Amino acid sequence: MTQDQAPEDGAQQSEDLAAREVATEQAFVDHVQAQLVHSTQRAQRLAAEGHARGKLGHEGGLVERDAMVFQAAKRMAQLDAAHEGLVFGRLDLTQDRDPEPRYVGRIGLRDEQHDMLLIDWRAPAAAVFYQATAATPQGVVRRRVLRSTGSTVLGVEDELLDAEGQAEAEAAGRSLPIIGEGALMAQLSRARDRSMHSIVATIQAEQDEAIRAPSKGVVSISGGPGTGKTVVALHRAAYLLYNDRRRFETGGVLVIGPSGVFMRYIERVLPSLGETAVALRSLGEVVDGVRASRHDEPRVADVKGSARMAEVVRRVARQQAPGSPTEFSVFWRDNRIVLDRGVLGRIRRQLMSQGLRNRQLPRVPRALLDAMWRQVRSERGRDLGREFFDEDMLDNAAFVEFATAWWPPLSAVEVFTWLRDPELLARVADGLLEPEEQRLLVKSWGTGPVDPRTGAGLSIEDVPLVDELRYALGDVPAATESDTSLDDVLGAAEGGVDLQELTTASDREYAPSGRAWTPPTHRIEDDPYAHVLVDEAQDLTPMQWRMVGRRGRTASWTIVGDPAQSSWPVPAEAAAARAEALEGKVEHSFHLSTNYRNSAEIYAYAAAYAARVGLDADLPDAVRRTGTAPVETGPVADADLEAAVRAEVARIAGEVAGTVGVVVPVARRSEVNAWLASWPELAQDAPSAAASVDSASAPSGTDRVVVLTGLDTKGLEFDGIVVVRPQEIEDESQTGRATLYVVLTRATQLLSTVG
Repeated sequence: MTQDQAPEDGAQQSEDLAAREVATEQAFVDHVQAQLVHSTQRAQRLAAEGHARGKLGHEGGLVERDAMVFQAAKRMAQLDAAHEGLVFGRLDLTQDRDPEPRYVGRIGLRDEQHDMLLIDWRAPAAAVFYQATAATPQGVVRRRVLRSTGSTVLGVEDELLDAEGQAEAEAAGRSLPIIGEGALMAQLSRARDRSMHSIVATIQAEQDEAIRAPSKGVVSISGGPGTGKTVVALHRAAYLLYNDRRRFETGGVLVIGPSGVFMRYIERVLPSLGETAVALRSLGEVVDGVRASRHDEPRVADVKGSARMAEVVRRVARQQAPGSPTEFSVFWRDNRIVLDRGVLGRIRRQLMSQGLRNRQLPRVPRALLDAMWRQVRSERGRDLGREFFDEDMLDNAAFVEFATAWWPPLSAVEVFTWLRDPELLARVADGLLEPEEQRLLVKSWGTGPVDPRTGAGLSIEDVPLVDELRYALGDVPAATESDTSLDDVLGAAEGGVDLQELTTASDREYAPSGRAWTPPTHRIEDDPYAHVLVDEAQDLTPMQWRMVGRRGRTASWTIVGDPAQSSWPVPAEAAAARAEALEGKVEHSFHLSTNYRNSAEIYAYAAAYAARVGLDADLPDAVRRTGTAPVETGPVADADLEAAVRAEVARIAGEVAGTVGVVVPVARRSEVNAWLASWPELAQDAPSAAASVDSASAPSGTDRVVVLTGLDTKGLEFDGIVVVRPQEIEDESQTGRATLYVVLTRATQLLSTVG
């Protein structure tokens, strides 16, 4: 054998060894997949049996049917979601612990003898897969990660944690070879696509500690860019559902992210972990029935997000509906009864003092009729009696029309549109907002129509104001919420139903006799979530914290953020709103210190920028090097900008296999989108080479090159990033420096700035 042949033979032996190990693992995965089919068939049989129970003809059979079909459907959903990378981990323990390997997967499975075949990654028995290290191996000799596509094992990556344990295993006849470069580094080098992926196979010890933290109170996860905060938080949600399923599945888990783009980016993670009962909502979708995807310009957003807007909203909720009648008169039995502005004002103040506006709807007829009865002077009218008077008025179309128009049931979006009136806004904002701030609001609300039913046309920053109005107005009592007239509301004109019988229990605490009345403490309950997860929490405005806080008053929380990346200009105000939302909850803090996203070269560039502009940035250690430094294209005239951007996008798209983000100032987004759409050489790179991921729409999963603003990049990552006119991004808002810092930390492999 020559010296030249020896390395080749060694390489061949290594390849043969790796192939044998892959074949061994493939045989096990095939066995698990067969068991998965059997489990699915069992669930299908359970569903069929449940449907059969429903035909027994008695109530017990129906109950059994519902329970069996529900459980079967839930299990089938879990099994269906687990196919991708079902088996991802293997533990080989020391001889004294267990000579048989233990496999870890996305769900737990038992074989036909009910022996454990696959350990659920969230189970306590799987914790050592993430927590063992070379310093503290916890009985683990070798940790193996299986790289798979579907049910096909592509390769394995091993970590040797206990060399002495390996020698003992070899002496006992167990072969534990070490294959690959290590699972984590293999994961880090993979090309990105348009979705976030589960890191369940490569969770590190500090991340696992946060994932398995106590379920009560607040878990706060901080860390610089690329430390895996988002994906750790999502794995924590899956872990909580596994550990206390009844509590969290019954109460629900709400995941809130900064944008629709971001939510679409992460939506695959939880289903891939076997959890399908989680609500994913962007900040523009938190309020039921409202969906907003457009951001206001920074100056407007700063006003709408301020805590001062809570008082502005409270005041507008107490205003009389524009265009509502200001007086009413009617002749009855020789009496002319007049409800003038003064009388109506007193009735209005009386009703508003008793609780939220919409909740007074059942009391409005009684209050009006009381005031009218006091004006009945003739003996003929008095002799007929109050009950006859009430029935006569409720049968009077003019009275019903007046009362309905004077105190209509109001939706929050409808009242929100009142703020478009500069005079009304000036009245309710007096002493709270400066004239220039009022002008900015009126201008922003005059840019297009708002649908009073769905809220279409609202901005993301408008949604918390609408939510505040919902709570300031109160919910419409169930007995009246679908009715269109007082005749329907009270049902008294023909049926003779006593008015008091149609009020709610809390309404009955009020009586005309003057007995003390206490406003009900119950408020609108949107969704009684058991757990609330907030990502990019450093960006929440005070008004957004108020909105999110209402969804989790009794919930446990997971909060993810990095203060240095904040786009809110008044941190103290946001901190006060956050403290109010979490009042009384114990907080557990976890800090992630390793940057897994960026190459060391890219993060050094971003960190240098942060230091230069005075950001107090959390600087994690980047663990991966590519040898490629970021590229700066010098000053570029506007006339040459398209060509310069085109050259850089084409270069980076040609050098990376995954996605490329083109980050632009807000004012240039449409312009750059048009450039990209017209570049045929990029169109050859993917079916739709350039797509806008502005907040209005999401591109298809095949797009590689996408155009974003700085705020759009929150929480996302790309193989390559081209930043267009970075100085303009910095100058867009008070927090433009933090936004640009975020942009510079989105790339995993290549970064370029143009102009």
